[in-house]
Amino acid sequence: MAEPKVLRKGSALVERFSEADVPTGRGTMHMVVFREKRTGLEHVAIIAGTVEGLEGVPVRIHSECLTSEVFGSLKCDCRAQLDAALDLIAERGTGVVLYLRQEGRGIGLGNKLRAYALQAQGLDTYEANRRLGFPDDLRKYDVAAEMIRQLGIRSVELITNNPLKIAGLVEEGIPVRSRIPSRTAHNPHNVDYLRTKRERSGHLIELFTQDDEEAKAG
Repeated sequence: MAEPKVLRKGSALVERFSEADVPTGRGTMHMVVFREKRTGLEHVAIIAGTVEGLEGVPVRIHSECLTSEVFGSLKCDCRAQLDAALDLIAERGTGVVLYLRQEGRGIGLGNKLRAYALQAQGLDTYEANRRLGFPDDLRKYDVAAEMIRQLGIRSVELITNNPLKIAGLVEEGIPVRSRIPSRTAHNPHNVDYLRTKRERSGHLIELFTQDDEEAKAG
């Protein structure tokens, strides 16, 4: 009788489904689509240069944000963070952006807009999620970890302000050698959102607003 096949950690989560070189405004990127077996969702790795077998690869785990990335919403800094990460890996000539289909911190587009409506009534982003019956953040990083493994990356320098992403990757067995801050400019529409992420969930966001300077002084 044949021995049962032993799967690598996470190998049952996604399959490397398709890939191609794609010309972009930042140069040619190699794009790999990973199909999630449990949901059918398709996530994409945007790759600059050669990353297989390397240590300390710059990696950004980026969750989909249709409202900002396609329609130009100013309520968050998601598009700016995506652009900054793509700029960084293009400039270095090596790196990966993992684009995950986790809209609205995992609650989906429709519920994200319901949360926006509650925020317009005075709730912050976390209070709005809880009013809708969701936790602060539903995102998971097991799929991202498996994508990294299948790309053959040995360790990463994570482009993030979110300590939960670092912890999530480490928990999944991915060595995180260091953090690369994701710095973006804020605007009047998202500054309270960014400040709330920093104060309520420990995001390492650098805000240089008048209010922050007054808080430091007083």
